[in-house]
Amino acid sequence: MDEKEKLEQIKEQLTIEQIFDLLMTLGADPIMKNDYIICRTICHGGSSHKLYYYENTKLFRCYTECSDTFDILQLIVKINSTNNYNYPLPKAIDYICNYFNIEQENQNFSEEQIKLQDWQIFNRYNKNFNLQNEKKERKIEIKFYDDKILTYLPHPRILPWEKEGMTKEVLNNHNICYNPSSQAIVIPHYDIDNHLIGIRERTIIKENEIYGKYRPMYLNRQMYNHALGFNLYNINFSKDNIKRIKKVIVFEGEKSCLLFSSIFGQDNDISVAVCGSSLSSYQIELLLQLNVEEIIIAFDKQFQTLGDKEHIGWVKKLKDINKKYSKYVKISYMFDKENILDYKDAPIDKGKEVFLQLYKKRFSI
Repeated sequence: MDEKEKLEQIKEQLTIEQIFDLLMTLGADPIMKNDYIICRTICHGGSSHKLYYYENTKLFRCYTECSDTFDILQLIVKINSTNNYNYPLPKAIDYICNYFNIEQENQNFSEEQIKLQDWQIFNRYNKNFNLQNEKKERKIEIKFYDDKILTYLPHPRILPWEKEGMTKEVLNNHNICYNPSSQAIVIPHYDIDNHLIGIRERTIIKENEIYGKYRPMYLNRQMYNHALGFNLYNINFSKDNIKRIKKVIVFEGEKSCLLFSSIFGQDNDISVAVCGSSLSSYQIELLLQLNVEEIIIAFDKQFQTLGDKEHIGWVKKLKDINKKYSKYVKISYMFDKENILDYKDAPIDKGKEVFLQLYKKRFSI
């Protein structure tokens, strides 16, 4: 796969709902219009709503000063560049991948400058994964939010989630509450030291799902977003158990952690969630700091039939995780070979017995 294909792969993974979410974070005041988005012309610091994003082409078009066509990566470059500074493409790639927790698949770009149609020439990019060097040199600055905002939101019983098996005790312990203005379930995210670093919402209004089931909370002109790839949901609650047992179960979504804790008890909770379907090197580093000896991947079932196209792609994805990280720690997988889960089910969704069955049959590559 050449450089252009790798960049296109990142861009193609993003849904229009995710683009909408990012534009909200960037202060672009987006408006969803079926298969396109209209927003402020943040590409050049403008205020008029004349920047369009088209889902079919995955491209933006500015109809004012820029009069230019570009994709999401170049938009990040544009809004961060100044007259005296050209924001480099590698930073834009890292920003997008960390924001949405997209696996970069060991992208090693050549030393030649990357040229794409309708793109300006960017700086050279060469990224080599070296976990040990990253552990020594990486300094991540994460914004903390005042958690007082959660005290002003109602904490009713979340009956739909309780029906799925989550206990009121666990939901309360994780500060799950409700936002009446957006009619969504509020899910606070904390770092390993229990600082509030972001708040996500799960809409309960079917019609609002066109903007994404999960989105950062926006309240009182404040967007409570954070880069998903720089944290693990639930690690603040489960870290002591993980240290003691030296194993961790990595789910995709927050609900899986809440369900696991409800079924097996908070004293036995060794779960975290990546809020996506990829593991970043930073997340691996967080787990290694807890001295884990085994990372158990328990991602959702992303195929319908063994041997179909999705299954082949999913197996490759898991192998890529193993290739990147197995030299640092044992990686095992909970994988539904017997078709006991429904499509897109998490391993915990069918209850305790099914989960334990999959857990006992986990395997390493």
